[in-house]
Parts: sequence; C-alpha cells; structure tokens
Amino acid sequence: MKHFLKMSDLSYDEIISILNLADELKDKKRKKIPHKYLQDKSLGMIFTKSSTRTRVSFEVGMYELGGSALFLSSTNTQMGRGEPIEDTARVLSRYLDGIVIRTFEHEEAETLAQYSSVPVINGLTDYSHPCQTMADLQTIREYKGSFENKKLCFIGDGNNVANSLIVGGLKVGMDVSIACPEDYMPDDDVVKWALSTGRFHLTTDVKEAAENADVLYTDVWASMGMENEIKERRVAFEGYQINDNVTEVAKSNAIVLHCLPAHKEEEITKKVFEQHADEIFEQTENRLHVQKAIMVKLMAD
Repeated sequence: MKHFLKMSDLSYDEIISILNLADELKDKKRKKIPHKYLQDKSLGMIFTKSSTRTRVSFEVGMYELGGSALFLSSTNTQMGRGEPIEDTARVLSRYLDGIVIRTFEHEEAETLAQYSSVPVINGLTDYSHPCQTMADLQTIREYKGSFENKKLCFIGDGNNVANSLIVGGLKVGMDVSIACPEDYMPDDDVVKWALSTGRFHLTTDVKEAAENADVLYTDVWASMGMENEIKERRVAFEGYQINDNVTEVAKSNAIVLHCLPAHKEEEITKKVFEQHADEIFEQTENRLHVQKAIMVKLMAD
C-alpha cells in the first residue's frame, strides 16, 4: 500500500490489518502508553474543503505519533494562484513525509499521488471518503464483534460516503443494502462492482433496505458544496430518514451511525440520534485511531 485513496484499492487483508492496528493504537491512547511511531515526521494537509473532524483528527494524530502536521489552505498557497497539482506534489515531496488532501475532484487526489514521492491520503473527495469508512468499520466491529453474517444499510444520498461504505462493507464480508432516491444513486462503477458480489441490494424503498439490518447509517441530504440544491433535495429526499418506523424493521439490537454533521429532523430524527449518540460519537472518535493506523502503515520506517 503506497497511497490511501479509495476503498477499492485495498484488499481484505489490508483493511483488517489497518483495523487491527487502529484497535491497538486506541488501546494505547486510553492507557496513556506512548506510541511515537512517526517521531520527527511531517504531514502536509491540503484542504480546499473546510473541515472539523478530518483536520483535528489528523493534526492530533500526528502529534500523538510524535510528528507534526502543517495545514495548507489552497487560498494561502500557490495552489490558489494556479500552480498545477503535479508541481505541488513534487515540491511538497521534498519537504514532507506524507500528504493528506481534502478536495472536490477525486482526480486531484489521484494526480497528487501519481506525482508525489511520499504517501498521499485521501481526506475526502466528491467520489470517495475512505478514512470515514475505515472508522465506520472499526465501530461496527467494536459493537458487533465481527463482520460475518451482518447486514449494513445506508439510507440517503448515494454520495462519496455511500460509495466508500458500499465497497468497504462488501470487502469485509458484510451484506450491504442502500436506499436512495432514483436520481441520487451511488456512482455507476461502484454499483456495477457491488452487484457482482451477490451481497448488494439497491432500492428506493427505505424499509425494504432496512429490514433485518444490523447497522443503519445515514448522511446529510446536501453535502458540502451543494448548498444551492438544498430546497430541491429536501423534496427529493422526503421520507429518506432514519426514524422509529425504520428502526422497527431493523434488528432489535441494530446500531445507528452518522458521519456528521447531522441535520436532525431531516435525515435522522433527534430522538433516534440521541438514542444512538454513544455509537455515533464513538464512530467519530475512531476517525482519529484509524487515521493514525493508516499513517503508520504508510509513513513509518
């Protein structure tokens, strides 16, 4: 594993290895056992999209691993003045030990990796959010013990989170069902691959997707950069909500996850959110642990 760009790049063994290390690092943090695996290493973080969880978890993660992180906003660097991403990659590779990019076009992350001589981590693109999926998988395994014979259901927009979650869930052996409005399905290449596994179900019916699910998952109806579509999406996504009617058809011990931020009473009711807040905020915390594991796998000597 040279870079970490999308879930489809990873094998089952690579996913499990990252999760196992993430569990180990989480345990060390809670027991206050030092784990300076990236002593004196430097991580550059290119952000063209604003962030709370991604930025804080990577910065704290590098500090806890013994290294340092530099926040590189596109508006305050030469990228904002038109420097090509391939030149930026070759410049930063001379200074840094690793690069995180959080941007719109997935092609930018792929190009950065192509021209970089140091590892590149996808902190989010419009196509893929693999760090989030790894945190999701860590959380599911913590609460459910294993992935075997488990059903994961995602309800809402077939966006970057859904794309990565589908691939990640199927790769670790789960059954995956997705309920999306007709015009907001996951990317065609993801759906085509997922259908070939025989363990994927795509529908517009929320209850059909949620039936007997071990895990219910949702995301906002309008992601960052789609603010001009909010009114249109509120109409399209009416009914695509995790509420009591949906949790009733899932398994009685189903967990509920949300990648945050949440728009309560839209994609999830406040009642269901608060009933499952422990799971959701454990999921949020796990961003720190899985990203530390990814950085160690990519950047440690």
